[in-house]
Amino acid sequence: MAWQVRERAYAPYSRFQVGAVVVGKGGEVFAGCNVENLSYGLTNCAERVAVGAAVAAGVREIVTVVVVADTATPISPCGACRQVLAEFGEPEIWLVNRESRISFRLSELLPRASAGILESPP
Repeated sequence: MAWQVRERAYAPYSRFQVGAVVVGKGGEVFAGCNVENLSYGLTNCAERVAVGAAVAAGVREIVTVVVVADTATPISPCGACRQVLAEFGEPEIWLVNRESRISFRLSELLPRASAGILESPP
């Protein structure tokens, strides 16, 4: 599914197409692709598009994320995507290209995601 949605990416500036799938705690599956913008800071990564679809459907816990791209080595979510994913659990992250795949826990890619941010003083 991630490979299929990758083909729909809107990437006229970078020509770098990415697909992502997130799986909710109940097994629900949502796909997303990157959506670029001329003002590059407004670009939406595939992971955040998939998370948005999941949230819109009522999902509040994500257990698995798959990110795919046609690259020499599997790509990893950017820092912003990692922080957004941390909002919805500590999923297993699968990074996949045409040749290989590797997996991590989100905490390995983004240690201490909420430490100091959401804590209130005593």
